[in-house]
Formats: sequence, C-alpha cells, structure tokens
Amino acid sequence: MRDIASLEELKSLAGQEVAVGEWIEITQDQVNRFADATGDHQWIHVDVERAARELPVGGTVAHGFLTLALLPRILGGAISLGADVKMLLNYGLDRVRFPAPLPVGRRVRGIIVLASVDDIPGGAQLVWEITVECEGLEKPVCVAQFLVRRY
Repeated sequence: MRDIASLEELKSLAGQEVAVGEWIEITQDQVNRFADATGDHQWIHVDVERAARELPVGGTVAHGFLTLALLPRILGGAISLGADVKMLLNYGLDRVRFPAPLPVGRRVRGIIVLASVDDIPGGAQLVWEITVECEGLEKPVCVAQFLVRRY
C-alpha cells in the first residue's frame, strides 16, 4: 500500500507510476454473479463447456465491464490518499480499451500511473491511467483513464 499523505505530494507524483496493485483472481462464480447483475449471459462468459470447446483461450472469459468495475478495488487496494481526505468520488472514465480477453481463473493486477492532478473547487481531480495486466498474457486486458475527485 502506497500512502500519499497530502495533495502537494500527489501533485509531485503527476506523470509517474505510483503503484502496482495486488493480484486478484477472477473466478467463474464472480463472472456468473456479474452476468446476473447485468443481464449479460453471453455464452463466452457463462457456458464453461462450450467455451472450452470453441474459444481460443480454452474456457470462459470475463466481461470487459467486470474488469473495468475492478478499477476502484485496484486503486483503493494500492494507494491511500491520506487522513485529510473527506471524500473521494468516481467521476468518470476516458479512453477505455480491452486489448485482450481475460480468461476466467487467471489473476489480474493494475499498474497505476497518476497522469494529472488539477485543482477544482473544494479539491482536486485526479486522472489515473490504469493498465490491468493478466498473469501469463503479453497484452493488457484493460487500459483506462479513471477520473477521481478528491475532496
């Protein structure tokens, strides 16, 4: 866990890699629950036998949006933003891509770069560039700019 104690320290880190997240295993149960929550029951995600026969990865793959939904967990598990923070808000996303499928049963982690810190009324807007890599794959499974407002 990287502790960033102040806004001034955050600003000094702009443009740098600031943390690498812990590994998170992606399970079929997790994928099935995400499918239930979103209504996306496409066979590539939930039909284990068919996916084993027909997909090049040899099994089911996680939803891209499940991978994207892990960004707050990845960020929160890798970085602490100090005791003076009253509130953090997920403000949005920019430039989201899923360059490679995420095979179920693999582990992922995030490489976290603080792209920018901009002052806003009452706080700061942080742009985190997060590359989600999958153990054993060359290409990342998600690359996104995650906008967070710090108050």
